[in-house]
Amino acid sequence: MLLYFIYCFSFLVFLKSLIPLKPLPPSWTSEVRLISLLFCEDLSVKSIPKLFNRFWILHLCQVVKRMSLMKKTLTSSKVENVEDTNGMSVLDLPDLVLECILERLPPASLCQMAGVCRSLRERCVSDHLWERHMKQKWGRVIGPVAYREWKWHVASKRNVGSPKNGKQRSLMRLVTLHWPFSWMRSRLDEINNNNINSKSSLPSDSMMTWYLALETGNFWFPAQVYNRENGHVGFMLSCYDAELSYDPHTDTFQARYPPHGRRAVAIEHGIQWERLRSPPVDTPPHDLHITDCLNDLHPGDHIEIQWRRNKEFPYGWWYGVVGHLETCDGNENYCRCHSSDTVVLEFNQYTPDSRWRRTTISRKDHREEGNEADGFYGGIRKIKTEREIAIWKCLWPSEVLD
Repeated sequence: MLLYFIYCFSFLVFLKSLIPLKPLPPSWTSEVRLISLLFCEDLSVKSIPKLFNRFWILHLCQVVKRMSLMKKTLTSSKVENVEDTNGMSVLDLPDLVLECILERLPPASLCQMAGVCRSLRERCVSDHLWERHMKQKWGRVIGPVAYREWKWHVASKRNVGSPKNGKQRSLMRLVTLHWPFSWMRSRLDEINNNNINSKSSLPSDSMMTWYLALETGNFWFPAQVYNRENGHVGFMLSCYDAELSYDPHTDTFQARYPPHGRRAVAIEHGIQWERLRSPPVDTPPHDLHITDCLNDLHPGDHIEIQWRRNKEFPYGWWYGVVGHLETCDGNENYCRCHSSDTVVLEFNQYTPDSRWRRTTISRKDHREEGNEADGFYGGIRKIKTEREIAIWKCLWPSEVLD
């Protein structure tokens, strides 16, 4: 009897230390029921035989078996938690109607619906629902480069395993760490492992997983930033590659720029959405872009050109326009600049006498050109959309640069 009292007393003391002043989290509810069942089973097997005769032991064993069936029901793969009612549930709606409803839900509501039951979960995590949300919010800053980086991130996670393994903090995990019965601990570990293996988890490469990784700022993605370092005068009307992380609290971004020579990685906070874009070409920041538009360049065309201070620096993309040769008066009827082997590039954000105002490149055999004093000019891309041109004009400095 003393052993029975000790077991009961230790369980009450342990349970008292876990009871919070606030209601238990929803994820703990089923676990509390399971702990109660397991406690009864452990108590029956270990202490009851010393207190009662064989008749009562056999009777209690039958009760334990029934409890085990209840326990298996609670710990099996997610059971749809839909109560039987006389009314109509959302799952009774036709598939097309339910699909139309889910398509109109915002991401937060989709996540909540996914936690209702397994049937809704399978619908709410569908990629076609999240592709629309991804395009609507992230389409302007996420491109093929970021998608490739995400695929690599998912593959690396699969190789090394989840970083959260071994760090579960559920009520069941607390029990396995503090419960004094070795049998109880082994049973809980067994159940925990079975749940992990049988649970239908969200695929790591699903569109919903990628959206949530971006939304929470857990995934740093490659993109480009206009007028880096808070519009520093040395980077006006330029666009540089960076790794970015979203801050959902401020609706802004944090950027990590590649190191410039011996300089450490530069970090910038509070970047607004309008200063970001996905890379228009798939060229790493230290590589020369292969130009394919030289024969199509005419005076007045808007362009972006790679430029870097020295060979150790990454390239940035700088905005400019194609100008006229010095021998041309700019008359459209007599202009032959487009047939010349020399292309004039103008950067009108600088004063006319600035050394950064004009440069020339070869139309036939253009490669990286420049020197340590004026920097090095790389590949060129022609801007073909009015939207891109309008973005550059919105970033125009309020004063002419020297």
